[in-house]
Amino acid sequence: MAGAPVIPASQGLAGDVRSLQDLRARAASDPKGAIREAAKAFETLFMQEVLKSMRAATLATGMLENEGSKLGTDLLDQQLSTRLTGLPGGLSDAIARQLMRQLGVSDGDSQAPGAPGPAPAFRPSGLSGMPGAESAKPASAADFVRQHAVTAQRAAAETGIPAEFMISQAALETGWGRREILHADGSSSHNLFGIKATASWKGPVAEVTTTEFIDGQPQKVTARFRAYSSYAESFADYARLMKTSPRYAPVIAQGGTVSGFAQNLQRAGYATDPAYADKLTRVINTTLRLQRSQA
Repeated sequence: MAGAPVIPASQGLAGDVRSLQDLRARAASDPKGAIREAAKAFETLFMQEVLKSMRAATLATGMLENEGSKLGTDLLDQQLSTRLTGLPGGLSDAIARQLMRQLGVSDGDSQAPGAPGPAPAFRPSGLSGMPGAESAKPASAADFVRQHAVTAQRAAAETGIPAEFMISQAALETGWGRREILHADGSSSHNLFGIKATASWKGPVAEVTTTEFIDGQPQKVTARFRAYSSYAESFADYARLMKTSPRYAPVIAQGGTVSGFAQNLQRAGYATDPAYADKLTRVINTTLRLQRSQA
């Protein structure tokens, strides 16, 4: 019929129930896009109900109303609802963020859920490119937590430091596994905690440019870091450092609380970043939220 409103196919569930199958197929290859599309469709359906309720409350029925006019009104409401949805900061954005947090899907527009913004000390440039399951770059913060959960539990048994705290420190040092310390050939050093290779270290090293704070100001420097054959070795070496170094005795003694762990690490000089404890506290809280959402 000429002049009839046309519902765009992109409106998904709001315009055509059959598009649910397309949305399911898309979820396998583009979960973030599928979540945003579903959130927009839910917002569209919600707006349609709002408009319907408004019409029912304000417009009286009459003799001129018939099935044709009702159909026209419904189509008009669909058009209006689709134009009112998908706006930045709207309901669909809130729904999408909530779904991504619950499903552990990384929001590429704002990093992983709760991921730290400023670059921490010891974080080098570059991305991990090692093949294989262990060295694969995590797709999200939730994936990073799951990847290291078992190994962190072993280190927790040795140190008494909660596994969640150590995973969070590794997340801060590596940008949730996306900015690891790399060798010159691009392979991973598996160094999750930014431990430097001092004169006492006899193992392999990775030399990279990193950020250090000197007199409170960030500066680029070249530094040598310890390299391991696996992430398990990195956790084990970190546990040894915490247990055997006198400077970290307060971390072991008071590391059972978020503030005790973060503040004592900074006081011991683990990192030169003056905001290290605050950043680590935020990441720990993010890790704890992720674990609660997965429980």
